[in-house]
Amino acid sequence: MNGRDEYILVIPAYNESATIREVVQGALRHFDTVIVVDDGSSDDTLEKLLDLPVTLRQHPENLGKAASLWNGMQVALKLGAKGIVTMDGDGQHDPADLPQLLMAAQIHPDRLVIGSRLWNRDAIPKARYRANRFANFWIAWASGQAIEDSQSGFRVYPAQLIRLCQFKLSRDRSFVFESEIIIEAARHQFLCAFQPVQTTYPKNARPSHFRPVKDIVRITRMVFWRLFIRGFFLPGLWRSLSGNQSLKPQKTLDVC
Repeated sequence: MNGRDEYILVIPAYNESATIREVVQGALRHFDTVIVVDDGSSDDTLEKLLDLPVTLRQHPENLGKAASLWNGMQVALKLGAKGIVTMDGDGQHDPADLPQLLMAAQIHPDRLVIGSRLWNRDAIPKARYRANRFANFWIAWASGQAIEDSQSGFRVYPAQLIRLCQFKLSRDRSFVFESEIIIEAARHQFLCAFQPVQTTYPKNARPSHFRPVKDIVRITRMVFWRLFIRGFFLPGLWRSLSGNQSLKPQKTLDVC
C-alpha cells in the first residue's frame, strides 16, 4: 500500500438516508477504500450506497456509534491500513478537509490527528459548544495534554494505536468511546494534534444522536474513574494547562 492507499476511511451510519450518499461520494474523491458500517438503520441508508464502490458492513440491530467505529476499524486493519480515518455520515464533516487531515497524519504518523471545530464557535449550537468545552477540560487532564476538540469524530488514527487498545463497547457508552480513546492513546504515547476544519449542520440531516447532558455525564464519569485510579494525576492537569497541540496552517503543519 502507498499514497492514498495507506489510509482507509470508516464512516458509521445510523439513519443517515438524507446525507450519506453525498458524504460518501465526497470521500471517494480522496480515498480508494471507504468502509460504511450501517448500524441497524430503520431507513434506506444502506440502499443509498449499493451502487457506489464502498465496503459495506451492516449490524442486524443498533449497537451504537462506538461499536460501528470499532468494527469498521477492525475491517480496515485486516485490509492493511496504515492509518484509519473516521468521519460522520450526517454531513457535518466536509470531505474537502480530508486532504489536510491526511497531510497532518503523514507528517505526524505517531499522533492521533483530530479535526478541530471549536475555532468556529458561531457555527456550533450553543449547548453542544458548552458541553464540548466542559468535556475538553476533563479529557485534557486525564490525558495530560491540551485538548481543543474532544468530541470531533473527524480523525486519523494510527493503525498501531488501534491494535494496542481494548474497550467495552456497550450501546450506552456510544459517545464515551471517542473521549476514552484520547486518554488511552496518551497512555500508549500517542498524543493528539489538532487540524482546524469546517463544520456544518445540514438542514436535511436527521437530529443529532449526541445528547449534550446525558452523554457528557457519561464521559465525565469515565474520566473521573480514570483520574481516580491514577491518584488524580496532577502532572496531567499541569500539562493540560500549559500546552497547545494545534497544527499550523497547511503549508507548515508543525505541532507546537
